[in-house]
Amino acid sequence: MNDDVRNIVLGVVATAVSGGFGWFTRTYLWRRALRRKQAFFGLPTGSDCLFVVNRQMGGTENSLHRNDAFALLEISALIKDCGATVQVVTHEARQGFGERAEFCVGGPASNSRTVAHLHSLLPGVRVDQSTEAGPDRGAIAVGGETYRWEPGLAEYVLLARLTTGPGTRPVFLLSGQTANSNRAAARYLARNHEELARGHRGKSFCLVLKVVNSDAYGPDVTELVADVTAAARTPAAAAG
Repeated sequence: MNDDVRNIVLGVVATAVSGGFGWFTRTYLWRRALRRKQAFFGLPTGSDCLFVVNRQMGGTENSLHRNDAFALLEISALIKDCGATVQVVTHEARQGFGERAEFCVGGPASNSRTVAHLHSLLPGVRVDQSTEAGPDRGAIAVGGETYRWEPGLAEYVLLARLTTGPGTRPVFLLSGQTANSNRAAARYLARNHEELARGHRGKSFCLVLKVVNSDAYGPDVTELVADVTAAARTPAAAAG
């Protein structure tokens, strides 16, 4: 074998080894990212989860606002990525929590299961459920602050990941003042789940998000306003 042939053979071998190592590295990193994503959402491969849909405020009992439907699509993509399946149920479902992951969408005015989760898991949160127009309609009060809905300008939504103990699956609560804010929370969760997983390390959290100038931007411009986990998890009377 002359030098030219030997160099060609060595080049081919080096390329194969390099390509194989690169494939292995990419596969390892992809699998590690998938495992972290599955752990954060409580969705191991082949598992089942609940998606609890609300009713459209002001609509019929079985109607669903199109932005809430879009929220379902945003979350369904996450569920599919994890290799899990989803069961869609109405907000009147009578089921416990912790055995399988759950995504509950809608504020207490349109979702009775949200009412139950706020009472049981976030006792420090108060949401105004009045139906009459006024400055406090839909306002979210937590941690000594009140977040008021300004139609078209500012909408607020609670985004929470809640667990009741080791080994239990999380409940994700997206409780907004409008259907648009529900969709914004779903989009924020989809885009920022890696950062949220690193920041909270598998623990429960409750965030207040603000949807800015929704008349112009829809659900696309969303800001993190506050992490209210401690205040939201503490009963209001005790917090006072």
